[in-house]
Amino acid sequence: MEPGSSGRGARCSAPSDGTARKAAVSDSVHPAVVDEREADRLRGELAIAAAGIGTFDWDLVTGRLAWDPRLIEMFGYDADTFDSTIHGFNERLHPDDVDRVTQALQVTIETGRDFAATYRVRLPTGDTRWISARGRRLVGPDGTPVRLLGAAYDVTDQRDTEAQVTRVLEAMPAGFYSLDREWRFTHVNAAAEKLLLRTRDELLGRVLWDEFPAAVDSVFDEGYRRAVATGQQVSFPAYYPPPLDGWYEVRAWPSPEGLSVYFLDITARRREEERAGQVATRLALLAEVTEQLAGSMQPERTVALLAQLVAPALADFCIVTLVDDPQFRLGRGVRDAGWWHADDAMRETLAQYSAARLPALREQSYLFRALSTGEPVVVEQDATRAIRDVLHLGLAHRLIGELAPESLAVLPLHGRGRTVGLLSLFNGPGRGALSPAELTTAVEVAGRAGLALDNARLYSQQRALAEQLQRSFLTEPPEPDHAEIVVRYLPAATSAAVGGDWYDAFLQPDGATMLVIGDVAGHDTAAAATMGQLRSLLRGIATSHDEAGPAAVLSKLDASMSLLRVGTLATAAVARFEQDQGELERGVTRMRWSSAGHLPPVAIGPDGTVTVLDIPGPPELLLGVDPGSGRTETVVTLDRGTTVLMYTDGLIERRDSDIDAGIERLVAALAGLHDLPLQELCDRVVARMIGGRPDDDVALVAVRLHRQDLPRPGTAGPRIPQLPVPRAPGAE
Repeated sequence: MEPGSSGRGARCSAPSDGTARKAAVSDSVHPAVVDEREADRLRGELAIAAAGIGTFDWDLVTGRLAWDPRLIEMFGYDADTFDSTIHGFNERLHPDDVDRVTQALQVTIETGRDFAATYRVRLPTGDTRWISARGRRLVGPDGTPVRLLGAAYDVTDQRDTEAQVTRVLEAMPAGFYSLDREWRFTHVNAAAEKLLLRTRDELLGRVLWDEFPAAVDSVFDEGYRRAVATGQQVSFPAYYPPPLDGWYEVRAWPSPEGLSVYFLDITARRREEERAGQVATRLALLAEVTEQLAGSMQPERTVALLAQLVAPALADFCIVTLVDDPQFRLGRGVRDAGWWHADDAMRETLAQYSAARLPALREQSYLFRALSTGEPVVVEQDATRAIRDVLHLGLAHRLIGELAPESLAVLPLHGRGRTVGLLSLFNGPGRGALSPAELTTAVEVAGRAGLALDNARLYSQQRALAEQLQRSFLTEPPEPDHAEIVVRYLPAATSAAVGGDWYDAFLQPDGATMLVIGDVAGHDTAAAATMGQLRSLLRGIATSHDEAGPAAVLSKLDASMSLLRVGTLATAAVARFEQDQGELERGVTRMRWSSAGHLPPVAIGPDGTVTVLDIPGPPELLLGVDPGSGRTETVVTLDRGTTVLMYTDGLIERRDSDIDAGIERLVAALAGLHDLPLQELCDRVVARMIGGRPDDDVALVAVRLHRQDLPRPGTAGPRIPQLPVPRAPGAE
């Protein structure tokens, strides 16, 4: 049918009887062409039938509405009851759809835009069908609309399915919305309305990015676009800022129509996880503080560790202050001993501020307030201004402006009965003030740090007392003519207890020089007291018996220990240096020595040769084992210029090696040191053997026998009155 014809009674279908078909074919058309056209027509009819599509033809001039049998049946009519008018169409339309469909038809007629509508049809049986229709207008030669042709099909099953899906989506506890390919909302369920704080009427047809601008260039943006680009489902957690202010678990899957999004509000779970994480972090920090600080027995090292533990764990930067004097006064008795900044670029600035702030603080400062009250002081905001208000003008006043803290917390570090320090925590504006949980953690950290500092302080005091007591037993050596004596004592690094190691050097009545080295079993005050007893006993024995030799001195000491019931074991070695006139003329000195289970002395000759002075036979018993055991002496003649070194086991013993290996290391360490001054030689050998603080106490005594045919060296000390030349025992 040509556009512009009346189309009265016309339908989008061909005559069905064979005679009409034959009449419609020109005699000049080849039969094969006719068969092909017939085949195309049949295929079209079959497709329409299979799809259940009905057709309509509305004559806009006459008003006649022609429906094919399928459409008549679809609307619940038959050929006799359908009146072929638009009124018959409207009679079956659901009342709620009449205005909408009428308007859509009118728009198509007036504008030529294709007609598309889905509407409900109420059947005489009371049932309702959903119909989807499409149509297009035709115009006459003058452009006037004359016909509207189209097709319609029953979508009731589809709508029922969609309704069922909609009911499921509405019943879901999770939010769901769908977007078309232009990112416009096409469906929003009730849960989504609640989670998004927007009604579906406010969202449907609107663009996601316009309604939720914070999603642009966010995790949402990246995830949604990735799903569309790849055709793959994506899942991710994401946070949306206020007004939603929530965490969501999002799953988005693409389709030809756009994107479907399912999301759950996991804010509560996330916050619980964050709280659990904060608790775990807090416990880990407390454990680390306890572990790190408990092993530190030096206050300076303790505060340095504390500063690095809390920044950045609790603050952007911090300062640790030590209280040396519990009766502190403004600017006195306190000192900033540790600091740390999480930003390495600001550490030098913080170091300068830490050095300058205490003298610049006013009496009403937060630091002194916390120290006076023993309670934390917190400034939650505008801390830079607040701190400047309690600082005198100057360097510290300027530097705090560069550090620019927004909040401050000053926490006392409590020890046993007193405040031993202060921990100042500073946060910039990006971090903000400490939360209640963080402040609780900081207070606990301060408590543990205070105990650790107090332990370190007490340890340092005890160690100082121990060393003072130890050194009080270890007097300065004498300065015999043409002989130089050097002593060294190093307490163990791992213990504050007084040790039992000792050395001694003195002159006997006949002018002979006697050196003693010993080690009492134990590392406590009892060992120190016993060491003091043995040292005094040995001195008394050696100086009250004229020309008493080393073996005799040790034997008498052992007997005195038994008599006085000094219940201990000790090792000791005694060496006596003597010289008769002939030895003086030959430039040699005789060394007689005896050992009670002690390590052998070592001699370094003038040419650098190192000799271990072992005693012949098995080692002799320790002191305190058998007072009746005999003691023997070993005699060796030494050239002038020789150095003799006596030492305790702390110098050579190591956990991973035996004594023999330690003595070999000592011999190697002494190589090449013979030309050094004796003071420097002792320092070098200690450095080579230990390198730092020893694991055990170390005592050593060394004597250098300077040549007597030359002037007395200045290193040997001032000249003293010449004592009689000692004689060998028994000499007349």
